[in-house]
Amino acid sequence: MKLRFTWNWTAQCVVVLVCAFALKQYYSTASANQLRWILAPTSACVELISGTSFEFESHAGYISRDRSFLIANSCAGVNFLITAFLMLSMRKLLRDRSQNIAWGFIPTAALIAYLVTLVANTTRIAVALQLQRMPAEVSWLNPYQLHRFEGIFIYFGFLLLLFVVSEKMRSEKTSGLFRQSLFPLLVYYATTLGIPLANGAYRQGAEFWEHSLFVLLIPLVLILPIAAFRFCRHRPDRVQRKVWPVGEEKLQSVAGSACTQDVN
Repeated sequence: MKLRFTWNWTAQCVVVLVCAFALKQYYSTASANQLRWILAPTSACVELISGTSFEFESHAGYISRDRSFLIANSCAGVNFLITAFLMLSMRKLLRDRSQNIAWGFIPTAALIAYLVTLVANTTRIAVALQLQRMPAEVSWLNPYQLHRFEGIFIYFGFLLLLFVVSEKMRSEKTSGLFRQSLFPLLVYYATTLGIPLANGAYRQGAEFWEHSLFVLLIPLVLILPIAAFRFCRHRPDRVQRKVWPVGEEKLQSVAGSACTQDVN
């Protein structure tokens, strides 16, 4: 029975990784026409929120009526979809590895990842439309860097939110928020830095390393405040635990003296 469970768990891990790899390979060669399953609902949601109208152009994507903004292949959010799917699936497998996990969690994780991708991508594109109307440069960031910052910030923010919500939905007691945030961070780094490095993206030179620096540092902007909040929240408890036994001994000593005086 134990051996069968081990093989079942191993097979599920392999299937999850193969699904993610297959989608990654498909996305790397897919045209805008082949990505309409995610570009079409994304553009519809962006139209609903921003009021900007888009129309589809074959092999290009969804372009705004004024021809100033294009929702192309790179805007599909498939990499975020892969990351969210891996995070939900691997967390389930690692957390419940001592149980007999049903196979239904894989399509469930894929569906949740797809829906969250639509929300995250809609938010990112709607914000990008607003940033497009701003001055050419904001402080030390040029428009291209600002677009990159905005995308990474929103994507990882939604990934972190998805993970925390999925953890809170479980009835069991979970670890602290800071510890929780480390798992999606590792998954995000693996898919956005590890895979490109393995594929030789470093050969692109300075452009890749600039992108890697953004990917490496921007998630920490979201993680560090959580760590600071956790530190400040638990520090008074530690001080109280150190001070309380001394205070308790003094109270017991005073109580003992009072009792002795009453007896005398």
